[in-house]
Amino acid sequence: MEYVYAAMLLHRAGKEINEKNLTDVLTAAGINADPVRLKALVASLAEVNIDEAIKTSPAIVTTTPTPAAPAPTPGEKPAKEEKKKEEEEKAKEEAALEGLGALFG
Repeated sequence: MEYVYAAMLLHRAGKEINEKNLTDVLTAAGINADPVRLKALVASLAEVNIDEAIKTSPAIVTTTPTPAAPAPTPGEKPAKEEKKKEEEEKAKEEAALEGLGALFG
């Protein structure tokens, strides 16, 4: 994942996504870059329009805080609501990860 993050960072900065730039970013983060993985990533992204892939992604990760849940009334089971909320958040995270897979498709 760190290789994809490095590529996304380069893209966001408007830099070319190539082996040298990826190596520089990974080295700055304290990661020893694997040349084979770098070549594979650069080749995979060569035909991908990253901006379009991000726009058409099925899920977009946001950092907006969710509103607080209303206080439970007597007789309600707040644990059930909490579990349901956790499942929904997990589903959103999985969908976001699937969206990253579109970069390689």
